Amino acid sequence: MFKRLAPIAFLVVALAACQKDKGPVEIIYGRDTCEMCGMIISEPRYAAEVRVVSDNKTHKFDDVGDAVNWLELQGVGLLGAKEIWVMDSEDGKTWLDARHAFYRRGRSPMNYNFAAVATPREGAVDFMTMRRQVLKQHDCGRKGGAK
Repeated sequence: MFKRLAPIAFLVVALAACQKDKGPVEIIYGRDTCEMCGMIISEPRYAAEVRVVSDNKTHKFDDVGDAVNWLELQGVGLLGAKEIWVMDSEDGKTWLDARHAFYRRGRSPMNYNFAAVATPREGAVDFMTMRRQVLKQHDCGRKGGAK
């Protein structure tokens, strides 16, 4: 009996090991869609991801502004976000912790017009400043405006 169950047990353990429970997950550009707007994520330099505390699920976005607004509209907020990741806009390959990244102005896919960079530079703002500006600019119908 144990010989028959061993392959099944091995498969269960192997599948569990493949599931990531922290850090960013792969985005398949041109196929994966944005959790907020439903559009296909096609520009790596502006991609973002949020892992929520409640279910440890990772949500993918085509623009950091969509991620910020989604957190508010879902009632998750910053406290309910276990991790927030943004792609470094300079190389489009390196994930940055969104809360420690800096944001410069420029065109972005959903016109929130922020792009993440790893280091501070002239004109760049921190995460909380970017978040406030996104929420103020794109109220998305929230009662009472941005928080």
